[in-house]
Amino acid sequence: MPQPRRIPSGYGYGRSRIGSSAIPPYLLLLFLFVLAPSLFLLGRNGVHARIHPDEKPANDNRKTMDWREKLAIKHLKSSLTKEVVESIRDSEPWSLDNFRKHLPVSWKIDGVDDAQQNSSTDANAKNAHDKLDNPEDSDVPRLPKDAFDESQDVDTRMKVARRKLREIRRDKRATELLRQDDEALVKLENAAIERSKAVDSAVLGKYSIWRKENENENSDTTVRLMRDQMIMARVYLALAKSSNKNSIYQELQTRLKESQRTLGEATMDADLHHSAPEKIKAMGQVLSKAKEELYDCKAITQRLRAMLQSADEQVRSLKKQSTFLSQLAAKTIPNGIHCLSMRLTIDYYLLLIEKRQFPKSENLENPELYHYALFSDNVLAASVVVNSTIMNAKEPEKHVFHLVTDKLNFGAMNMWFLLNPPGEATIHVENVDDFKWLNSSNCPVLRQLESAAMKEYYFKSDPKTTLSAGSSNLKYRNPKYLSMLNHLRFYLPQVYPKLDKILFLDDDIVVQKDLTGLWEVDLNGNVNGAVETCGESFHRFDKYLNFSNPHIARNFDPNACGWAYGMNIFDLKEWKKKDITGIYHKWQNMNEDRVLWKLGTLPPGLLTFYKLTHPLDKSWHVLGLGYNPSIDRSDIDNAAVIHYNGNMKPWLELAMTKYRPYWTKYIKYDHPYIRACNLSE
Repeated sequence: MPQPRRIPSGYGYGRSRIGSSAIPPYLLLLFLFVLAPSLFLLGRNGVHARIHPDEKPANDNRKTMDWREKLAIKHLKSSLTKEVVESIRDSEPWSLDNFRKHLPVSWKIDGVDDAQQNSSTDANAKNAHDKLDNPEDSDVPRLPKDAFDESQDVDTRMKVARRKLREIRRDKRATELLRQDDEALVKLENAAIERSKAVDSAVLGKYSIWRKENENENSDTTVRLMRDQMIMARVYLALAKSSNKNSIYQELQTRLKESQRTLGEATMDADLHHSAPEKIKAMGQVLSKAKEELYDCKAITQRLRAMLQSADEQVRSLKKQSTFLSQLAAKTIPNGIHCLSMRLTIDYYLLLIEKRQFPKSENLENPELYHYALFSDNVLAASVVVNSTIMNAKEPEKHVFHLVTDKLNFGAMNMWFLLNPPGEATIHVENVDDFKWLNSSNCPVLRQLESAAMKEYYFKSDPKTTLSAGSSNLKYRNPKYLSMLNHLRFYLPQVYPKLDKILFLDDDIVVQKDLTGLWEVDLNGNVNGAVETCGESFHRFDKYLNFSNPHIARNFDPNACGWAYGMNIFDLKEWKKKDITGIYHKWQNMNEDRVLWKLGTLPPGLLTFYKLTHPLDKSWHVLGLGYNPSIDRSDIDNAAVIHYNGNMKPWLELAMTKYRPYWTKYIKYDHPYIRACNLSE
């Protein structure tokens, strides 16, 4: 057994020895009865002061969580929402009992019926609302007491206030975002409007001369109703036939034929037969009956989709045919103009040779006068150009016209201007076939036309080619692109070697003002003065030239601005210095296989006069009267020259009626030759 410990004699109470280190008894008593209790109380208060009001003391009355509870709670945290976690954290420490108190409504506990669970949830909610409504009776702790009730299930007033502030900020932010969206939308709309102002707004194919009813969108409501009824009748006809509903099939077929006869070719309500309302009513009754017996949403949808696809194919085919026929019509000569040319030719060759000469031949090479170059095979068009120029000239006697035509129209052109001389102006007509220097050895175009490949491309026809299939090639097989009258513009110094400046005019233009101011324009060392035609993204070099070819890509800017032929002032002195004709020959030789450009004289003109063209003011030359129905009237009236470029030439039936008077006012329709050929306004 262990021996009891003995206390040395020096530690006995009430005894002391001199020189020992024993503690005096009164100090020990002082420590036990005064200092020790004070230190205990001080330490206890310090511990309480460090405890957060939301924290709970370790020695509360709760049962310590079992390790299984801790593991279950650890896995539950990952599946709970943030709001549930915060709610439980704000009220009591984590435990399965506490979690069951705050279980969401959508959750269920195995072994507990719905009524019991709902009653528990409703009780908790009711207690929370009661405490919010009656803060005096609730257990919400007051701040001066420095303590909080751990069983509190609702937010404190401070949290409610913070939540309201967050909601206010969220609403304010949402309002700000909506305002920014509205502002961005307005900016986008304004930008689109500005862009649309710079874009050519022509709607090709929609011409008021053909569809005047387009001016009133509500002028064909009845016509459209009848067409809609006919479409639905065809749908139900197919359904009735497949369902063996013979009676409704016959009735639908009868009403459909009646509606077709009534509608006919009407495009406006005013063109309809007076019985149209009765037919619409009868068709409506049959369609109602068919709907009751045959309606099947899926079948009707399939039938309408098939009809739509068929209609799309027909529209595409008709568009191609329309393009082909319009291009074909644009390249033909009307019977009246052909008659005029034949009559004038016959009468010209009946004239005596001495009567075939024009006066004032001495003015033809005078560089002090205003010289015009006009290459045309259309007598009536050439007469409009000359007449409009002279009628608007301030000094007609100083104007000289150089006309060049082909052998077929040479007699007619001479005879017309012999019978109708241009007042005091000088005029001279030449035959392009008389230019002996213009042959295949000097002209790449003529040499290329003699090649078998070119002849096959331009002249060989494919018997299998349909109207719609040939529309894409017809544009490139236009006879005017083979005519030397079209390429003669690149040989002006050779045709007129003694002139310094010359104004080139197309035969589809009308002059409305005096043009002598063009001779005073300083071209700044350039050869060609022309009006530019480019907008934001169209009528630039990449529209006309093949920039996939390295020769084009290396030497030219695809965004360079294009310009227009039709009214061009040429400095023939600079032309000769810069060998413009030689530059043209170079590019024309390289395009023998049509790899640089497809057609026409504008692409080689853009290459030849690249960085050698001076831009003129747009009021000198307004284009588009042959294809654009939306040109501003003021632009036309203020223009010095208006140009009917496009397929809708003013002498064709395709011409737009609102532009035609600008051209017809320079024709004397009471002239004997014109009346004899039935040419009228």
